[in-house]
Amino acid sequence: MKRINLITIFLYLSTFAIAQTSPPADLGTIEQNFKKLNTLGSVLYIAAHPDDENTRLLAYLAQEKHYRTGYLSCTRGDGGQNLIGNEQSELLGLIRTQELLAARRVDGAEQFFTRANDFGFSKGPEETLKIWDKQKVLGDMVWVIRKFRPDVMICRFPTTGEGGHGHHTSSAILAQEAFTAAADPNRYPEQLKYVKPWQAKRLLWNTFSFGSVNTTAADQFKINVGTYNPVLGKGYGEIAAESRSNHKTQGFGSAKQRGESYEYFKTILGDAPQNDLMDGVETSWKRVKDGESIGAAIGIIHRDFNPEYPEKSVPAMVQLLNRVEKVSDIYWRKQKTKELSDLIAACSGLWFEAYTAEPTYALGDKIQIRSQVVNRYSNRVKINSISCQSNTSSLNSQVIPANQLQTFEQTCSADKITQPYWLQTPHEIGAYNIPDDTLVGNPENPDLPKVEFEFIIEGKPVRFERRLVYKYVDPVRGEVYQPLEITPPVTANIENQDYIFNAAQPQVVQVKLKSFTTASGNISIKPIAGWKISPEKIDFADKNKNDEWTVAFTVTPADNKPQTNNLEVVTTANGKPFTMGLHRIRYDHIPAITLFPASLAKLVNLDVKIAGKKLGYIAGAGDLMPEALRQVGYDVHLLSESEVMNNDLSIYDAIITGVRAYNVNERLAYEQSRLMDYVKNGGNLLVQYNNNAGLVVRQIGPYPFRVVNRRVTDENAEVTILDKQNPVLNYPNKITQDDFKGWIQERGLYFVTDIDPQYKAVFRMNDKGEEPNDGSLIVGDYGKGRFVYTSLAFFRELPAGVPGAYRLFVNLLSKPKNQSL
Repeated sequence: MKRINLITIFLYLSTFAIAQTSPPADLGTIEQNFKKLNTLGSVLYIAAHPDDENTRLLAYLAQEKHYRTGYLSCTRGDGGQNLIGNEQSELLGLIRTQELLAARRVDGAEQFFTRANDFGFSKGPEETLKIWDKQKVLGDMVWVIRKFRPDVMICRFPTTGEGGHGHHTSSAILAQEAFTAAADPNRYPEQLKYVKPWQAKRLLWNTFSFGSVNTTAADQFKINVGTYNPVLGKGYGEIAAESRSNHKTQGFGSAKQRGESYEYFKTILGDAPQNDLMDGVETSWKRVKDGESIGAAIGIIHRDFNPEYPEKSVPAMVQLLNRVEKVSDIYWRKQKTKELSDLIAACSGLWFEAYTAEPTYALGDKIQIRSQVVNRYSNRVKINSISCQSNTSSLNSQVIPANQLQTFEQTCSADKITQPYWLQTPHEIGAYNIPDDTLVGNPENPDLPKVEFEFIIEGKPVRFERRLVYKYVDPVRGEVYQPLEITPPVTANIENQDYIFNAAQPQVVQVKLKSFTTASGNISIKPIAGWKISPEKIDFADKNKNDEWTVAFTVTPADNKPQTNNLEVVTTANGKPFTMGLHRIRYDHIPAITLFPASLAKLVNLDVKIAGKKLGYIAGAGDLMPEALRQVGYDVHLLSESEVMNNDLSIYDAIITGVRAYNVNERLAYEQSRLMDYVKNGGNLLVQYNNNAGLVVRQIGPYPFRVVNRRVTDENAEVTILDKQNPVLNYPNKITQDDFKGWIQERGLYFVTDIDPQYKAVFRMNDKGEEPNDGSLIVGDYGKGRFVYTSLAFFRELPAGVPGAYRLFVNLLSKPKNQSL
């Protein structure tokens, strides 16, 4: 891709703020910011996942009422599904974090998180709060409340379970307890070194009507959020749809709604509102000591503002800034100083950003920085200094000529790898490990490299920060801003996530190395009991930046016992050891994501027999199954529509449909008859789980069954074998209870019911306290072939290297000759 460093800079509207680090400065934004400057109130909305937030209400509170508005999502959505790619778990959480930030750029709210991990669907809060570690996640919520200081807290879900998901209910339980705990100095007292106790005025539940569940009532307090904002040229139903449509991994593109629309609320704790959400809360400058005159001054400046000459308001604003900086309330002083400073810059016509010369630097390298400044309206603003870390370039109050772009060069040090802070150390299933609790709540690393500008405006020093980024021009997308990457000197990516051994035969483990600076050193694999590794280490020397090369190790089981071990690669570069790989995630709707996962792979020595070789795979919503199947020796071919419709499908020992294929692949409605013919003529078709909503065919299999929203979320739930003689349990591998040990996250999801007698149910399972369910795996003969439908979560188990899941899935792909169910 061709990259061109830019000289000419363009200013975009707020909708496109993803493409810039400098805040928007159009007249609509200036008008909105005047109103926000004169409002002192805050609201914190609390739920469990990305997409749980009420974007219409957030937009209304932030851009109509001008309150400081935040959304606290307990998790980053790590355990959900991905409709646009094959990223799962932490990788999916990274994408959904950026989708939430993109949504907030539209609706105007801020984004926060706890350390809780979305471990998948949970049926109740007891399970959720045990896995999350309730006290730690509650402490995170208390921390965010004490820092954000909301006047009003709002839950999306109730504590009584109508939200359906255990995470949903848990978010409300935690919010209710945090409402009181945040005000108690005896709760989480270690936080009080940094924050003070805080008591919100009230906690409300934002009641809802979803499908058959309606928790609203005519006597509830309500707000009409369907108003129109002429400054923005949009109603809040339109803004909400734009915000929510950023949740692309979940397929939540939304239609814009126009006209009045009410949100309903039930008071949970604190005083109930009678006329206004902020009843009993002073939201004007009267809130702070001697603040009434500041509010009056803002009103006068706003009244006298001339949109044709915004700079004429700057002298009065600078005088006002001197007063705001002396406000005794530290919280509002900090908030309003930043808001007023940004408003001064916008009205001055002042624009400035800072870019790196290259997208990537290695730890310890010098970063070349280009800072650019333009003052569009006059030459009345001077630049005093530009600083990055401890390196300050003194510019001695240099005048910025009117509307002439100025460029300044300097360097700083790449002193910390830009690894997401919640992924810096390994974590348990329920929560991320965050050694520094003060980082909690931040959507991204708060210490990412920044540049500080000091200007002299009307004789007063005013300081601003800009995040340091890389910028280039893409021939299709145009100007693109990309987060700066600070990397290890050398990264090591292991070719496969898992290595499946089926005998004492050796396998070659290839490791791809990439150097991000001049480097010499060696690479090795840590010794593993029960395995032989050769060679012990491989040296490299005089590698240059961007050099890539591949090395190979031979790994052999020392005995033929089934076992699972972790393989860890250690790269010693320039005398220092690193155990990091490189992973980049690129989608056009979010900024580029780079992380450095541990250089780990799983070695699985299992006893598995394979019958058949060639598989056809029809892609669904995105999974890693083809790669996992290739690990055990299958030849997997991704089938196109043309191949399904026109080629001889009998060459495939089995055909598999990816997860949710019958939800996302509309062409399966036309391919279905060909697939049924394939089965009828002797083929073996395996269909993985689908959502019950939005199926593209009325009947997936040769005989009827119905997909429903039932699941077994306990990955250790007992499994009863119903049909011990079924070929799928006996050929080519004998499946026993041991094959259900070590599963992750869940047993299965979207089970089937109303099963035609032509099918045989193979297993029975259920979560604790629920009725037994036979809908996880059904098998039926059709003509000369076999049709299999499974709701078991193989798409999670195989990429995780679960031995028993491999053995069972291989059986589902292996149709014995003359089989009889």
